Amino acid sequence: MTTWIVGDIHGCAEELSELVTSLALKPDDTFVSVGDLFHRGPDPFGVMTILRDLKAPFVLGNHERAVLARCGLAPRRVDAADRAPVRETFPDLDDADLDGDGRQPCFVEPHQRAEILRFLQAHSGYALHSRSIRNAGRTPDGRSFLVVHAGVLPGRRVEDHPIDAITSVRRLETSGRPWWYERYEGDDLVLFGHTPSPLPRAWRARGKLLALGLDTGCVYGGKLTAYSPELDEFAVVPARSAYARR
Repeated sequence: MTTWIVGDIHGCAEELSELVTSLALKPDDTFVSVGDLFHRGPDPFGVMTILRDLKAPFVLGNHERAVLARCGLAPRRVDAADRAPVRETFPDLDDADLDGDGRQPCFVEPHQRAEILRFLQAHSGYALHSRSIRNAGRTPDGRSFLVVHAGVLPGRRVEDHPIDAITSVRRLETSGRPWWYERYEGDDLVLFGHTPSPLPRAWRARGKLLALGLDTGCVYGGKLTAYSPELDEFAVVPARSAYARR
């Protein structure tokens, strides 16, 4: 029983398919996304199809939040306990209706747009604890883990976070503007995306891995990375192209 957490996919369906195939997932394994599923990349609908077939849980990234907010469907609580009733039907949607944060495009054919919105309503809120993931175990040193899109604010319970922070934080607005994870001292291993880098961003303190960033810039020509917190192992697929510019 293994959990695999994948970094920002951004519409890179071919790379996602290759990654999933390489993992040879068993029926009790779970594949989880840190969000930012569709925008910028070439095949959002393909990404949706793969994740839907896997029944993969996903947390909301800043781009999914922007799409759902436009439709009045974005929760305001971290645990999404205030989520709106599921909508099945939508009026005709144009390109801009699926734009993400900063008006980043989501390249979907007109007849597929409503299906994207129906899929996004199955999200797991803005934070997903390992205790809520089917069959999830613990890290090799016995800790639980937490999946968020961008990060957490040091010293605050995840349930009390502003949504802007948990979906968009990178550096803290304190002296020296440190990365948020450089001030994180919680017990859970935090797995996140949002801030791309050539290699996973591993933050260690007190002899433990405390935070791990999994956005390795696939849409920019980097890699698509997944990590198993139970196994402490990575799976990596190189991008087939640079689909967007940073």
